[in-house]
Amino acid sequence: MAHPNEEALRQGYEAFGRGDIETVMGLFTDDIRWHAPGRNDKVAGDYNGKQEVGGFFQKLMEHTGGTFKLEIHDLLANDEHGVALVKLTGERKGKSLNSNDVHVWHVKDGKFSEFWSNLDDLYAFDEFWAD
Repeated sequence: MAHPNEEALRQGYEAFGRGDIETVMGLFTDDIRWHAPGRNDKVAGDYNGKQEVGGFFQKLMEHTGGTFKLEIHDLLANDEHGVALVKLTGERKGKSLNSNDVHVWHVKDGKFSEFWSNLDDLYAFDEFWAD
């Protein structure tokens, strides 16, 4: 039987894939901290709180014309942390994103409170977002 936080992660990724951002946001603490890697001026940076994280999600979809997707490879979780192995894909301005990523989550009181993305090729990720 999977850990409850592993099930919550799966629920969140599946909801994101359906565009059900309300369900995703329900899994986060109000003061969630989100760390998006890179030096690009489109999505990289730190986002604090549900409103900023929601804005980040909106930017991902706007800049990719809704093509940004996450494919789960595996999920692991315990009482304090979660890890998701995912593949990122998307299209923008004639460029394709196809990157492996490791998402690391902190859990606080049964909700996800902090997120880090660790890409396999940060240079390619930044190039994808460059104009």
